[in-house]
Amino acid sequence: MRALLVLLFVCFPLCAMAQSPADFVLHNATIYTVDADNPQAEALAVRDGRLLMVGAAEDVLTAYPDAARIDAEGHTVVPGLIDAHAHLMGLGQSRIRADLVGTSSKAAILDTLTAYAQQLPDGAWLLGRGWDQNDWPTKAFPTRQDLDDAFPERPVFLSRIDGHAAWANTAAIAATVGLDSLRTMDDPEGGSILRAEDGTPTGVFIDAAESIVASEIPPPPEAEQNRALTAALDATATHGLTGVHDAGADLATIERYQQFIDQGQFPLRLYVMIGGRGETFDTFCERGPMHDYKGRLSVRSVKYYVDGALGSRGAALLDPYSDDPDNRGLLMKEPEVFRQDVMDAVRCGFQVNTHAIGDRANRITLDAYEAALNSLGPAVGRHRVEHAQILHPDDIGRFAALDVIASVQPTHATSDMPWADERLGPDRLDGAYAWKSLKESGARLAFGSDFPVEDVDPLEGFYAAITRQDAEGNPAGGWTPDERVSRQTALEGFTIDAAYAAFQEDELGSLEPGKYADFVVLSRDIMTVPPQHILDTEVIATYVGGTPVHAVDGWPAPSSPRSDR
Repeated sequence: MRALLVLLFVCFPLCAMAQSPADFVLHNATIYTVDADNPQAEALAVRDGRLLMVGAAEDVLTAYPDAARIDAEGHTVVPGLIDAHAHLMGLGQSRIRADLVGTSSKAAILDTLTAYAQQLPDGAWLLGRGWDQNDWPTKAFPTRQDLDDAFPERPVFLSRIDGHAAWANTAAIAATVGLDSLRTMDDPEGGSILRAEDGTPTGVFIDAAESIVASEIPPPPEAEQNRALTAALDATATHGLTGVHDAGADLATIERYQQFIDQGQFPLRLYVMIGGRGETFDTFCERGPMHDYKGRLSVRSVKYYVDGALGSRGAALLDPYSDDPDNRGLLMKEPEVFRQDVMDAVRCGFQVNTHAIGDRANRITLDAYEAALNSLGPAVGRHRVEHAQILHPDDIGRFAALDVIASVQPTHATSDMPWADERLGPDRLDGAYAWKSLKESGARLAFGSDFPVEDVDPLEGFYAAITRQDAEGNPAGGWTPDERVSRQTALEGFTIDAAYAAFQEDELGSLEPGKYADFVVLSRDIMTVPPQHILDTEVIATYVGGTPVHAVDGWPAPSSPRSDR
């Protein structure tokens, strides 16, 4: 009798789940599960936000005959897509500020700014993002004088597309640090104040120097920040993102996320990286990491910077830039200081995610991780290199050996390819954006976009990963095509491997019973269509926890079971 009672006690919850009615069954679909044991399916059943069953349509419909049904009409379903490196508030701010992405000249930028400024009150700062001197005929950095004629009194501050340089007019400098003070100011560690031949600041600030002006800009009103976050969440849902790793947030931003979650206005699962040392780091070090706040928010990692960006020649290289022989880039911190920062973060229980673009920066990062591993053992683990763009061939194998995740952004390669060889020369291209080499060495790849640096659409990253071509199909055969990856690897990078990079692979990243019912319905089969059609694919519906957070007009709501069954 005792044995029977024990058996019933153990079996009850499992049996109850097996016999529980489903909220709905989605069927008539081509489902790519990213589950190695069950890679493709035709239907799935959902209850209380989780998957009950994934398999053949007949089996799922028979198991849950009374469930409401969604006929997917033959469309493709994939796990909810996860962007492993992005800036959520940055995306929102880019949607409500001057958008300079794609501007082909300074004149085009001035036209955009002049039109945008008409909506601003007198005295308000004009803020924008997206300029890229590499897209201009001269490819030379701009100056404050380029802005002064159009805006002699209104402060203007414009972030470069990668966020690693800023362009300010004289009014912005006068309203903050002051031009006279700036003339005599030394470059900060990890930054550069560009100057004319006579030493006068030009108005362009690289990396750490950006904060000289940016830190003095009045913060936007609460209503504007809420509007920005709402815009960002609308964009992620529309593009099939059910998860995002937010690459650097402060305490106030994290609290804003919590407020939206508490109000039921957060259709996303967010994994936050604390933005470096400071108050937020200290708060969570003392309080402890945040794990899965209401199924929507985790804070258990810290993001550090070792160098800048390749486009602004701030990426730290082992050898000089090919197009700037006196420059090896910028280090944000000395290696021994960074090494201590890594140790401190691990002791606080944080995963460490480090921005490293140049081969020198990547080597410094791997050295620091190796030192922490040797000193502290595999505590916390799963540390990451964010970007890992330029690698010395000797360092590629170290990722797998140290269990370090390469968090890479495929569209960076296709954006940078028109000029990357100018910065690096042909020899260093062998270790540039080396996704396939990393994968074959045993490293795990987590894919992202770095939005708003790149577009928020993860299908653009999927396409770039498998083709290494731009949207027009150039260059033929792909840029350094040996580093293309398979469609399966690309899908894993935006799903299960991104989930793994956030310690969430048991809950997210594949369509398996027991996991969250996060999935995306697509208009095309991205695993089989010709590559050029991937970019034409529409996100028909995005589900988070079994609830649609985006759907196109005409997407069916669940219907009653057929009466003739």
